[in-house]
Amino acid sequence: MASQSIPTKSVVDWLIDGARSAPLAQEVLTELCERLTACGLPLWRAMVFVRTLHPEVVGRRFVWRPDTGTVITEGSFDLLEREVYRNSPMVHVSTTGIPLRRRLADPDCPMDFPVLHDLREESVTDYVVSPLHFTNGELHTASWATRQPGGFSDADIELIDSIIAPLARVAEIRAYYRVAGNLLATYVGKNAGERVLAGRIRRGDTEEIHAAIWLSDMRGFTKLADRLPPQALVDLLNRYFDCQVPPILEHGGEVLKFMGDGLLAIFPIGGDPGKVCAAALKAARVARTNVAALTATEADSVRFGLALHVGSVLYGNIGSGNRLDFTCIGPAVNLAARLEKLAGRLGRTILASQEFAKYCRRDFMPIGEFAIAGFAEEQTAFGLGDEGFAEERKDE
Repeated sequence: MASQSIPTKSVVDWLIDGARSAPLAQEVLTELCERLTACGLPLWRAMVFVRTLHPEVVGRRFVWRPDTGTVITEGSFDLLEREVYRNSPMVHVSTTGIPLRRRLADPDCPMDFPVLHDLREESVTDYVVSPLHFTNGELHTASWATRQPGGFSDADIELIDSIIAPLARVAEIRAYYRVAGNLLATYVGKNAGERVLAGRIRRGDTEEIHAAIWLSDMRGFTKLADRLPPQALVDLLNRYFDCQVPPILEHGGEVLKFMGDGLLAIFPIGGDPGKVCAAALKAARVARTNVAALTATEADSVRFGLALHVGSVLYGNIGSGNRLDFTCIGPAVNLAARLEKLAGRLGRTILASQEFAKYCRRDFMPIGEFAIAGFAEEQTAFGLGDEGFAEERKDE
């Protein structure tokens, strides 16, 4: 061990210092394994699994091999139901908090987990799973495998043990930062979340941006809410928003707020407004098709209305004390809201303002001037040529 003491200490010191030479999570494991192999550790594979807070991902797995570097995969929640996961050394160690070692080169080695058979077939001679203790009591895992004849030596195990605690601290810090980003992206949107993480958290801290504005609403939601069981209504709302959110994100938009059955999104304009408006309209057409295929009950189809507008909005923190909302406000948002209500009265699915329609002239046609509450002058509304005009007066 004397010959390894200096390089081993350098690995530990590097982790204690935060692994700052590796800014990305996968780079941490890659550099760690390279440093460990330079110390003489005969690694064939290293793996770290860290659970996370994300609406669709239960955890992330980092797998390092000398020939591939580190590869990241994400596990969905159905992973928790798979027998291969539930009956794995990783789950055993994360439940008990006790390290596990299986000397696969030993003919009498217990083969009590299915994955051990796979590892033996890949000529792995020794396999170690270490618990990563986070300060909040959570247990995550790291595993180490070798093909070295005879497996890991006592000195190798000492080396692995020496880096587990500082590795857990680095993993915890990186994981918490990622969780913060995930939660902010989930609840306020990716761009807004990045701004909050960057320190834009003071009330009234806003900026004026130019954007295409999307404001949509489900038609007849109140009646459906009276008729459907609560869980069925929630399921319907989720499926309804699934019709809109993916196309919005795929075409460069950002969802800012869900308001019951309403949705507010923006498409920031940093360059050519024509391209941004065209992208927003493409997203709107996809959403319209998706919603048209959605049914609430066997007797009811789902309808929605959408207003598109372009204007300047105040984008930032609004609220009271330490309870803030990162959103956008301004006359442009108000006009979009009024146009969405007008779309319902006119029997239109998609309605655009004159400011938006001028960037998509081939798609929209004027359908009349209308008095809009809160605006002194009548506003010209524009409809898509592929939607018929059937004026309706409804309580939507």
